[in-house]
Amino acid sequence: MLIQENTGLIIVDLQGRLARIVNESEKLVSNLEKLIRGCQILSLPIVWVEQNPQGLGHTIPELEKLLVNQKPLEKFSFNAFDNDSFKQAVLESNRKQWLICGIEAHICVYQTALGLLENNFEVEIVSDCVSSRSKESIDLALQKLQTKGAALTNIEMCLYELVKNSKREIFREILNLIK
Repeated sequence: MLIQENTGLIIVDLQGRLARIVNESEKLVSNLEKLIRGCQILSLPIVWVEQNPQGLGHTIPELEKLLVNQKPLEKFSFNAFDNDSFKQAVLESNRKQWLICGIEAHICVYQTALGLLENNFEVEIVSDCVSSRSKESIDLALQKLQTKGAALTNIEMCLYELVKNSKREIFREILNLIK
């Protein structure tokens, strides 16, 4: 069960041209906007990484504008946990549960999730907020991650799981976001 005070969001490599050519990219971007806003409403820490931004470009503007008070962490290893600044941000957050979104599901999302799992974090992949160039790669990544101990969720499921109760003040904000 996700607990608001114990959960954070990791955004992986939503950059440049690749973000525009992955499977169902327009739907992915729309879903990511909702997920990021929902996590902000819930005051979850957000750790945002970019793979080799000089080569792949920066995070797409639609998402970057939502993260205005943050800077992405640059990485070169596919597993973000191998990057000291990422590891430090995760550890300093004092969160044990991490929602992961981003691209590509079968490379950086997959390896980052494994890195977190290997370091005793709970990982939930937000399945409607990850993509790869092919649907087969997404399916394989999600299947394999489940066998390694990651759980699957989606935007609606994780946000409502974190809100827990329709009497909470933030419920209406989350409801309007999901609609």
